[in-house]
Amino acid sequence: MVYGAQVARVNLKDKTERDEVESFLGEFGLILDRDVDYTFVIRNEEPSPQFSLTERAPIVATCSKAKNVLKCFAIAHDLRGEGMAATLVTALIDRLFSEGIHHYFVYTNPCQVKIFSALGFKFVHQNQAVALLENGIYDIRQHLEGLKAKYEIGAGERAALVMNCNPFTLGHQFLIEEAANNHGEVLVFIVEEDKSLFPFATRLALVSEGTKHLPNVKIIPSGEYIISAATFPAYFIREEGERLQAYAELDAAIFGKYFCSSFQILKRYVGEEPYCPVTKAYNETLKKVLPIYGVELEEIRRRPFGDEPISASRVRSLLREGETANLINLLPEVTLRFLDTSLGREIVEKIRKTHSPH
Repeated sequence: MVYGAQVARVNLKDKTERDEVESFLGEFGLILDRDVDYTFVIRNEEPSPQFSLTERAPIVATCSKAKNVLKCFAIAHDLRGEGMAATLVTALIDRLFSEGIHHYFVYTNPCQVKIFSALGFKFVHQNQAVALLENGIYDIRQHLEGLKAKYEIGAGERAALVMNCNPFTLGHQFLIEEAANNHGEVLVFIVEEDKSLFPFATRLALVSEGTKHLPNVKIIPSGEYIISAATFPAYFIREEGERLQAYAELDAAIFGKYFCSSFQILKRYVGEEPYCPVTKAYNETLKKVLPIYGVELEEIRRRPFGDEPISASRVRSLLREGETANLINLLPEVTLRFLDTSLGREIVEKIRKTHSPH
């Protein structure tokens, strides 16, 4: 039987078309991730008595993307090895180029690494559950060399922190100061993805301004390789606990394998997490994975105010409830000043209207 390999775009806003893709993925135990913004399918255009001329031909292969992450691949078992993966990936790459995206990733099952390697993707890392590969105009090593040059990161041992700072609090400032007191140089990577109520540019500016008194601290955008949980795939790891573990292991290993070796980072600092089970589990994974790469994790007890640690979630809760009197005890001057700007007031209004997990 000969199958036509005509690639067709799916209208994700059309429930019938979306349901059809979800049903096809379901045959392989997969799901269509919620963040998908573009989907292609290949249909079996060979005439069959099983469907009439007025019916849509059945899907035999599909793939999707979410921004610059390729995901949700499935090909009918009897058509694997027929070049359909290459056809779908080529179509997606053409789409990415049309959107001005020239660097992209694929998360896949480790058993699929060879398929994507043959299509030009470069291997980044994998664990038992997931593999990450990349393709495009640069790779992770080139990216890190670029950071070295831009931020003048020379020889010598140093420490690092990875922070979201949504918003920047006295707790964050305290943690950075602790690291700065113990090391000749400290790199603070600010999570770049804009999934937080406080935009990345704002968070980066607040931390930069709020650490000016620390000459041995450099504030650096995280880039795409300090992985965001928001882009991590659900489509082939359905169980939330397994997904969190796979994500944490991959993120920790990439940080240790690439960032720490490139920048001679010997210690990573995190704040102790007494409340959030997700962050607590993530910290535990860091403790296990980082030593494999010769890196120690230093967990610092958070700066308290009253009976509770200072945290960004506590600040957002107070903003949401309009209880601003105690903010002076939770936020540095730079963040307090920002909240009094037009953009700051706009964000506070948004916080009061919504409940955010970030």
